[in-house]
Amino acid sequence: MTERTCLAVVLGAGEGTRMRSSLPKVLHPIGNEPLLAHVLRAVAGAGASDCVVVVGPDHDAVAKEAGRIFPKASIARQMERLGTAHAVLAARSALERGFDDILVVFADTPLVRAQTLQRLRAAIAEGAAVAVAGFTPADPTGYGRLITENGRLVAIREHNDASEAERAIGLCNGGLMALDGRKALALLDRIGNANAKKEFYLTDAVALANEAGLRAVAVEVEEDDVRGVNTKTQLAETEAVLQRRLRQAALDAGVTMTAPETVYLSADTKLASGVTIEPYVVFGPGVTVEAKAVIHSFSYLTEAHIGEGALIGPFARLRPGARIGKGAKIGNFVEVKQAVLEDGAKANHLAYIGDARVGEGANIGAGTIFCNYDGSAKHRTDIGKGAFVGSNSALVAPVNIGDGAYIGSGSVITENVPADSLALGRVRQVVKEGWASRLRSLKAAGKNEAG
Repeated sequence: MTERTCLAVVLGAGEGTRMRSSLPKVLHPIGNEPLLAHVLRAVAGAGASDCVVVVGPDHDAVAKEAGRIFPKASIARQMERLGTAHAVLAARSALERGFDDILVVFADTPLVRAQTLQRLRAAIAEGAAVAVAGFTPADPTGYGRLITENGRLVAIREHNDASEAERAIGLCNGGLMALDGRKALALLDRIGNANAKKEFYLTDAVALANEAGLRAVAVEVEEDDVRGVNTKTQLAETEAVLQRRLRQAALDAGVTMTAPETVYLSADTKLASGVTIEPYVVFGPGVTVEAKAVIHSFSYLTEAHIGEGALIGPFARLRPGARIGKGAKIGNFVEVKQAVLEDGAKANHLAYIGDARVGEGANIGAGTIFCNYDGSAKHRTDIGKGAFVGSNSALVAPVNIGDGAYIGSGSVITENVPADSLALGRVRQVVKEGWASRLRSLKAAGKNEAG
């Protein structure tokens, strides 16, 4: 089947008025990726070499997202909403190019998996002209039923049109469909609109295939694969399913999570075997964690790379561009942004490290701030190998601290510090003995006079 050509036609990339949002429905995220992105990755994983995303008018943002995920994707405009078959025919120019398999999927079913779509393709490779995904919900009320006889799918009956016997059927229409590319246009062009809504329904392809002596089949899939999103409630429910999948995949790959239900993962989170994640950790997009690293509780990571055996948190914040080396340590209430901490470097607590390099084995003391922004531009700080920055220091960028240098606690460093030097940037301490006692005496005398 890998040699067969495949075109994916993605439908439903229109408005989402029930989402109560100005954002197009399919650009709402789960796992920090738009719904559309999940679908496009699934069709790519199923072997689709080409893709057409059918959108309504004025959906340039959807078209842009499609190109980001599937660079070869083309856009077809459905100027009038006249049904699913009408939407598929908006991709006529692509259909005419003669693919072996046509996959018809929906942009608002983000949990569809590549292996599910591959099963639909396999049914076409085995001789079916039409393959329809079916599922068995706990309550089939309202769903179209898949009517089968002797292993063939003979019709899709809408709930309101079904007889009592047909309503007793548990297998329901999941919407996803595969078509034989050599027969698809002939079937689609025969679909009429003799119905109450005067729309062209893709489901009619099943009956038309049977009338033409072609074979249609039902492929039963998991309900989550065809779960659609039309409301914010359904969006949240779908997010929950995705999180369960992501956590289970991580556990199966050898990641330790003591309370997995409390960990939030992004769709692109990469966790090596042997990683340990404590409760209440959030992974934003673009995070990679190498083996033996430990992410302690209440840490939040985005677009960061965590090296082997590194320790993060608790209560750590890694922002985009954070690169934490092997065996390095980012402790509680430390924030890192656009900075590299080389192997063995550590910032154990209460620090901000931005736009910087912290050399191998260097130590950043508590309360240290990298002053990287002057109000209009960002500047870099470079900390050498084995350097020691004392607590409560402020490093005013641009500034370089040489290998092995020491920065005295409480210093404000505005100039470069040579290797193996000690730098102090603070006011000399002045002690006035007896001053506090005299102050208290004066205050007491003032109170007595006032009384």
